[in-house]
Amino acid sequence: MDVHGFTAPCFETVAEVFARNFKEYEETGAAFAAYRDGEPVVDLWGGAADPGTGRPWRADTLQLVFSGAKGLTAACVLLLVERGLLDLDAPAACYWPEFAAAGKGGITVAEIMSHQARLPGVQLPFTEEEFFDPRHMAGLLAEQAPAEDPRAGFMYHALTHGWLVGELIRRVDGRGVGAFFADEFAGPLGLDVWLGLPDEQHHRVATTLAGPGVLTSPADDDPLRALTRNPLITAEAPALWNSAAFRRAEVPAVGAHVTARSMARFYACLARGGELDGVRVLAEATVRRGRRELRRGVEPLWGSPMAYGAGFELGTGTVLHGPAPDAFGHAGAWGSRHGAWPGARVGFSYAMNRTRAAWPDRRPLDLLTALHDALPH
Repeated sequence: MDVHGFTAPCFETVAEVFARNFKEYEETGAAFAAYRDGEPVVDLWGGAADPGTGRPWRADTLQLVFSGAKGLTAACVLLLVERGLLDLDAPAACYWPEFAAAGKGGITVAEIMSHQARLPGVQLPFTEEEFFDPRHMAGLLAEQAPAEDPRAGFMYHALTHGWLVGELIRRVDGRGVGAFFADEFAGPLGLDVWLGLPDEQHHRVATTLAGPGVLTSPADDDPLRALTRNPLITAEAPALWNSAAFRRAEVPAVGAHVTARSMARFYACLARGGELDGVRVLAEATVRRGRRELRRGVEPLWGSPMAYGAGFELGTGTVLHGPAPDAFGHAGAWGSRHGAWPGARVGFSYAMNRTRAAWPDRRPLDLLTALHDALPH
């Protein structure tokens, strides 16, 4: 398997680890990129974007990164906070009056951002067409009562987080989250990052593949687990992941299509306090506020550590965003990693099309360890 791209001097080991992933961990197609202090130091890609047709992974291949999208929506909310249009400590119902229904009037914006809204799933059934309609899904959540199960007090809101955040953005700004990110971040920074992919870009998308253990059976008898039913992990899910309808839809929590190069550039900007190449998209104080810890604990259904700022995952050891103690960002389901190490002024992104249920997933972690070891110490 040929590795394409480049590494800056002293970062050659990262390319060796990237190539080794294909041999040791059965990587199919992938890309890894990193910036240090605003300059690219790693930009690698290789393998097959679509093994069924033999289409290779190219420099401009786009990849679905599932919950990697949550870091993008976090930045959108923080910009609105900076502009005085949202207050993290205010009840969400101040901006979205319908959200106060069923006893939710006291739930704050910060609690939504840090997975404490007690709305980890949608109670009412919904169709695939409704799943692709963020306003409809937000409306269902506005009517819903918060879960009474105490475990829901700090529980990952895999899908609902995006509909809640997206509706807050729409209520105070008028734009959907995809248009907001495009206008305020992707455009100014020159990012190939999409929340809602135009049809003319679909030919660049890698086919996402389900590895062993990724797809699960229907929810068991645990009511909380049943509440979090997720069409993205059923036996039919790969057809959904790779459908034109899903690619073009705005599914804020899980629907981003990106190049690793652009995601690394986005986080490189945040690692520098919100400025890159003379373009400032967030104030330094805003970035600090976004990664300030709001809650830390154990995810009740997974049994694994979880820590959140205002939408960003924070460090919980080395199994998420690498060895840097100040790491923040957001992982995507089954392998991808996207984040920043502010102390080292590093932004990085790993994107791949072979999902894996392994935890910890050594593919991104070995890359991040090699990247960290290559930095001046």
